[in-house]
Amino acid sequence: MENAAGRGRALVVGLGIAGIATALRLRQVGWEPVLVERAAARRSSGYFIMLFGTGVASARRLGVLDAIGDRSSPQMVSYEVNRAERRTPGMSPAHLPGRPRQLLRGDIEQALFSALPANVEIRYSTVPTRITQDESAAKVTLQDTATGATVTERFDLVVGADGMRSTVRRLVFGPAEYLHPLNYMIGATVLNEPLEGFSQDEGLVLAEPGRSAWIFPFHDHTPGLLFSYRTDDIDAEFTRPAIESIRAAFGPQPTGALLEKLFTAFEQAPEHLFDSVHQVKMPRWHRGRVVLVGDAAWCVTLYAGMGASSGIAGGELLGTMLQRHPGDLPAALRTWEAQMRPFIHTEQISALTMRRLFTPHDRKEQFMRTAMLRLMRAPAIGPAMRKIMNGPDMKNKEFDVAAV
Repeated sequence: MENAAGRGRALVVGLGIAGIATALRLRQVGWEPVLVERAAARRSSGYFIMLFGTGVASARRLGVLDAIGDRSSPQMVSYEVNRAERRTPGMSPAHLPGRPRQLLRGDIEQALFSALPANVEIRYSTVPTRITQDESAAKVTLQDTATGATVTERFDLVVGADGMRSTVRRLVFGPAEYLHPLNYMIGATVLNEPLEGFSQDEGLVLAEPGRSAWIFPFHDHTPGLLFSYRTDDIDAEFTRPAIESIRAAFGPQPTGALLEKLFTAFEQAPEHLFDSVHQVKMPRWHRGRVVLVGDAAWCVTLYAGMGASSGIAGGELLGTMLQRHPGDLPAALRTWEAQMRPFIHTEQISALTMRRLFTPHDRKEQFMRTAMLRLMRAPAIGPAMRKIMNGPDMKNKEFDVAAV
């Protein structure tokens, strides 16, 4: 178990961005991570994401930034469109403050995974079913979902990086309702080819009261597609195929040729994501020897654009705090959370503002959105408006670990 240098054995639950980043940093500082993943294999797919300065800085320190790459380019443009395909200039994500990298989720996961030493233990089809703690260790019962076999093992630290509906959170922090619904749904996929009538570097936004459709371009890959819409009944959205719920959300008006192309592309895609939008809000992210990282702890939502960046930064900073507080796990976790909380708080607030840009709630918000976009395109005041829209520049914050 944990030795005099403060290094020990850690269970990391979840093989996504936050989990792999945490395991990589733990290994770099001398810990022995064991990764478990519910799925039978590591996922290879992924949808459009952005990597801001916070995530770039952490990825650089982890040694994976070059492998992550960048699929954006200065030539990218975006158009605001309506159902009749009338185009007006829009705002490209590449032009947001900080010039984020536009990527596929799989780009980051693959880069992090490839950086893991070959002897890091990874167990697929494995979930925790019970977690207890004493002064010396956390005892975790792990179940192989393929065979039903269980085993109980001791760890110095348990990291829950298992997403918005975290099993670790439920087992350790109880059934309290930490999920806060925004009453919005998303459907995302990657197209097989650029949309007819648009070039490789052209994106689009079709935004109407309570619903929107986005095409996100990549300079070297087929584009991503995102639907976002408001709902009064989240549970009802899951009672039918995703495409039926999406089509219903954009009714009852005639679809039009452009929107029909987007519906067809989503329906024919081999893989897609369809889910409700929630934020996770908790009074604390650690209890004893268990800590939550990424969406399991804070889930800023895709509207903030900071899921990948906060997941990498949270995992990297956690390992660094363990290194700086050898033999004192409580101090390491307290210091880590104290540094992360202001950043996450700001981004969760920012998500509520950015949601209006992604999907206006009603006609009033649509009017405000149109006015903001016009101001953001104005040469004299556009840069200032973009900063105001983006709020405090936390997306490009680098955590000052040297001062801790």
